[in-house]
Amino acid sequence: MKHLPLSILLPRFMLLPLLLLAAAAFPGGARADEAPLPPLRPDQVTFLALYKELVETNTSLSVGSCTLAAERMAAHLKAAGFADADITLFSVPEHPREGGLVAVLHGTSAKAKPMLLLGHLDVVEAKRSDWTRDPFTFIEENGNFYGRGVADMKAMDAIWVDMLSRFKARGYHPKRSIKLALTCGEETTHAFNGAEWLAKNHPDWVAAAFALNEGGGGRTDGHGKLLVENMQVGEKAVQNYSFETVNAGGHSSIPIRENAIYELADALGKLRDHEFPVKFTDTTRAFFAKAGAARGDALGAAMVALAKNPDDAAAEAIVSKDRSYHSMLRTTCVATLLEGGHANNALPQHAAANVNCRIFPGETVQGTRATLEAVIGDPGVKVTLIPPIRPLAMPPPLDPKVMGPAEKLVAKYFPGVPLVPSMSTGATDGIYLEAIGIPVYGVPGEWADPDGNGVHGLNERLAVRAVYTARDFLTELVKQYADGG
Repeated sequence: MKHLPLSILLPRFMLLPLLLLAAAAFPGGARADEAPLPPLRPDQVTFLALYKELVETNTSLSVGSCTLAAERMAAHLKAAGFADADITLFSVPEHPREGGLVAVLHGTSAKAKPMLLLGHLDVVEAKRSDWTRDPFTFIEENGNFYGRGVADMKAMDAIWVDMLSRFKARGYHPKRSIKLALTCGEETTHAFNGAEWLAKNHPDWVAAAFALNEGGGGRTDGHGKLLVENMQVGEKAVQNYSFETVNAGGHSSIPIRENAIYELADALGKLRDHEFPVKFTDTTRAFFAKAGAARGDALGAAMVALAKNPDDAAAEAIVSKDRSYHSMLRTTCVATLLEGGHANNALPQHAAANVNCRIFPGETVQGTRATLEAVIGDPGVKVTLIPPIRPLAMPPPLDPKVMGPAEKLVAKYFPGVPLVPSMSTGATDGIYLEAIGIPVYGVPGEWADPDGNGVHGLNERLAVRAVYTARDFLTELVKQYADGG
């Protein structure tokens, strides 16, 4: 997921407290529903056709094809003047429909390292019978675009392709090279992941000083007021573990204490009661300090105190009452699936649970497993990593060369709206690039409502104004990065 505005990337329960914070701290805000948009410029008409084509190219894992979408995007780049040598279409024989593309617009400086625009082409499954509209028909209605992927994340994909096409066609020569990687597999755990494949097999194709990705973006109050824009600076790593217990079983009429289900239940009870220690990155420390100071209440004071002293137990107890802040402060692990037994008149021979962990940046999957084993304290409970095994989450720096241009453009495009750095408790494909030393930032620009805009659910939408505004915003932002230091 995890790709789109932060309001979509974050779990739904995280939105309300952050929205309330923004409303209290920044009551002015900017309107996301201003006067009707003017007639489309010719360049916007061209972009809209590309966006429509991409949304209507089904890229779901079951019946779609990222490979086809990549080929269609490559055709736009070639039509704009990109040479064949500057576009690479890739796939693997085992997953022929899960391909992607890498392209490069060459810069003029041999010293300036390239920058990378990252996006995933795949989308979550969508059943026509469940939707009000055909999920793979691009529809504009009531000020919104509708369709699977319009927000997650084909708007940004289309912006990247359209941007490079315009740059090439207009003869723009950036100082640093601008690379583009569109991949598949982000939305499905066991799918072929193109970003991971590139990082492992062709890191030179995507080598860059930094990358821009989904994960940032704005949030409204649900009534047209834009409250905040976020730059995602870091994320947790997602890792699943299996807890398993086994027993000889037997007839249920003669029960014994050595019961696989009871043993597993005891282990899960210990997991429930365990708290991982408080941790901070530069991003989360800045977030809690800035957001806390803006609140002016007891929770805000506790947030500031905790940012100053992570060992302040009293402050931690207050802050952790908020579910979203609790998760931002530490690794979390929670039981999500359960199975056990084989007959209603037999003692269980086997019981198992899936435990989903969101691992704080800098902590390892192996270290987290060791902690889980220590918490359980029972060698009869087998703790196993469930593939895929994610790399270590590496927080990128709060680099003023990245944050500064974004802050200035947010002030220009969204007067009165702050840009706040945030760490996602979810995950994106950025984690694979960070593992090979490429800092990844989830950019602002788009925005979403508190209900999540139907992402991963029904009737996915994105405001028309948000798309066109983000297109102009991101074009200017990329040019500043490309021509800057």
